Amino acid sequence: MRIGVLASTAGVSVPTIRYYESIGLLAPPARQGGQRIYGVDDLKALSLIRHCRELDFSIDETRDILASVQKRLPCSETKTFAETHLGSIRRKIAELRALEATVASLVSGCETTCCNGAAPDCVILRP
Repeated sequence: MRIGVLASTAGVSVPTIRYYESIGLLAPPARQGGQRIYGVDDLKALSLIRHCRELDFSIDETRDILASVQKRLPCSETKTFAETHLGSIRRKIAELRALEATVASLVSGCETTCCNGAAPDCVILRP
């Protein structure tokens, strides 16, 4: 199939496919008459890449997962990737909760001390 068909079938854009090829996530396709020709394996790889990206795996993590699939490594390898990623997600959530508490406190402070004052005097802007 041609790149446009692959893109629409996989639900990604043509530039996304080209980008994944340029960074080595997708193997360079066969060519026929100067045009890129993709097969079912390319569609499977692209679908897996898309799924990994939807789960917020980084490009490098996605590359590692793809390699584990291509090498037919045990599921435990993928589980290890997912456990590491889950830890990262949990750390981000904790950081966001702390940030939320800080901003909420600033908003509350503004409402009680300076809401009708001049912007330069706002507690939100004090370091």
